[in-house]
Amino acid sequence: MKVFITGATGYIGGSVAKVLLEAGHMVYGLVRSPDKLEALRQIGIEPVLGTLEDTDILIKYAQLSDGVIHTADSDHRLAVETFINALRGTGKPFVHTSGSSVVGDDARGDYASEQIFDEETPFVPMDIRKDRVAINNLVRKSGIEDWVRSSVIVPSMIYGEALGLPTESDQLPKIIRKSREMRAGVHVGKGLNRWSNVHIKDLAKLYVLVLEKAPSASYFFAENGEVCFQDIAKSVSEALGFEGETMSWPADRAIEELGDWARFAISSNSRVRAMHARNLLGWTPIEEPMLSWIQKIT
Repeated sequence: MKVFITGATGYIGGSVAKVLLEAGHMVYGLVRSPDKLEALRQIGIEPVLGTLEDTDILIKYAQLSDGVIHTADSDHRLAVETFINALRGTGKPFVHTSGSSVVGDDARGDYASEQIFDEETPFVPMDIRKDRVAINNLVRKSGIEDWVRSSVIVPSMIYGEALGLPTESDQLPKIIRKSREMRAGVHVGKGLNRWSNVHIKDLAKLYVLVLEKAPSASYFFAENGEVCFQDIAKSVSEALGFEGETMSWPADRAIEELGDWARFAISSNSRVRAMHARNLLGWTPIEEPMLSWIQKIT
């Protein structure tokens, strides 16, 4: 299968592209920087120079390909609408990437929510996640009305080394950097908030399953366990040589430094269960748990 993937130099996109290649697929990879064209070729990706604003390029490669995987920007509505229009009536797969912060709350680190979501659980998104949820719904709706085999993958906190070009995930590296700065494992508020998590290798395999097998208009959480941020801080502290010492980062200061990202990414609760991936696709995550993986960082 020929697959067009956005975000080919990114953490998720590059890792998914690598696993697609290993599964025997041919990959076109959208890349913004001319400096990275050769690096993508070296790992087997056919680079496509452009951005998500270059709708002519998106349309061309969506129509040249047997399927599209969008990992570059969960909130880029123009790109999503362009792909839906390009694929309308074809029955080709379109896999869109979201994130489990869509079910997050405004805990600011101070409590663990009792609410656990699977794909059938109703929820009301935080104010800063309403637009993302609307895009998710647009993608799923296209699977009913536009004859696109659309799917939405909703990863939880991702960890593990990138499988494509060297890069890093979003949440954990910021926690690690702040912990190095403060010389103690850092959590926001009391650190009682909990997030589900998934290893990048397991996540990339899920993308291949969704591309090849998922029914239209489907929706998949991706997780293999959960931890609280207090425990993450302790593991980071031990790995960095701070002997398990942790400290609280006041929520207002975290938000002042990192913006609303701190609200939905490291101080909220996001507890999800990947029921559809396991039950519909037979997805079986096998990689080591997050806290043991953290112990290997330096």
